[in-house]
Amino acid sequence: MKSKVYFSRTITPAKVLEMYQLLGKELPGNVAIKVHSGETGNQNFLRPEFWEPVVKYVQGTVVECNAAYEGSRDTTEKHWETMRYHGWCDKFDVDILDEESPDLVLDIPEGKRIKRNFVGSHLTNYDSLLVLSHFKGHPMGGYGGAIKQLSIGIGSAYGKAYIHGAGEPAKIWTADHDSFLESMADAALSIVEYFGGDAIYINVMANMSVDCDCCAVAEDPCMADIGVLISTDPVAIDQACLDLVYAAVEDPGQGHLLERIEAQNGVHTIEAAAEMGVGSREYELIEVE
Repeated sequence: MKSKVYFSRTITPAKVLEMYQLLGKELPGNVAIKVHSGETGNQNFLRPEFWEPVVKYVQGTVVECNAAYEGSRDTTEKHWETMRYHGWCDKFDVDILDEESPDLVLDIPEGKRIKRNFVGSHLTNYDSLLVLSHFKGHPMGGYGGAIKQLSIGIGSAYGKAYIHGAGEPAKIWTADHDSFLESMADAALSIVEYFGGDAIYINVMANMSVDCDCCAVAEDPCMADIGVLISTDPVAIDQACLDLVYAAVEDPGQGHLLERIEAQNGVHTIEAAAEMGVGSREYELIEVE
């Protein structure tokens, strides 16, 4: 059976909540709500005000993890400052998952490239997961969406380097590229298995730059906004977003974004995740007004 992906061309905070309710799935217990806090200086990330209705409806905790590279989020102290500066702490309960050592280690015996995933120890405080992703380009992954949020996004600072280096953190920027993409798929699988299906994924195709929200200096968006998608399948929702980009043939910025995605073989993350059983590339796109 194909995975269901709901899609609306309306991009508003109210529409995000409406689509969450339309999905009809309840997240049990304490809900971790994964966002991207935004690197200081980045102009494209989705602000707390955009996510506010759905976060408050779910009554979960906004969670983040520290970065593995120099910037405004590479230590817990600086990350808290960034979260406050960007307004997350004014609106929500916030938790930096890897604030305390040691990391939680999730085994991935079936992993293609890595057999362990290092995540913040606070993950054990949560029973379910809502992944709020800004779909856009990415300098290394080609694109960023639900799978990236599940893997790099939930990885601790050390875990991020471990994934980037395909199991060798010292090779964070030099590992074989496809091995890095496959490591993201492995890490994503460990999170899906950890929550046992109690997860929902929302991708917002707005402010679509070739650069990630982790870039302090990022290009402005190159494509027109496309819409909001929601699914219980992280592979299907990312595949649907990619297909929508390819379908936007009349958008003058399409070629620039696709150049970034294809240059970094971004689709391979989706291919590897599907092969690992993270989700399915086969989906039914259900458009709603």
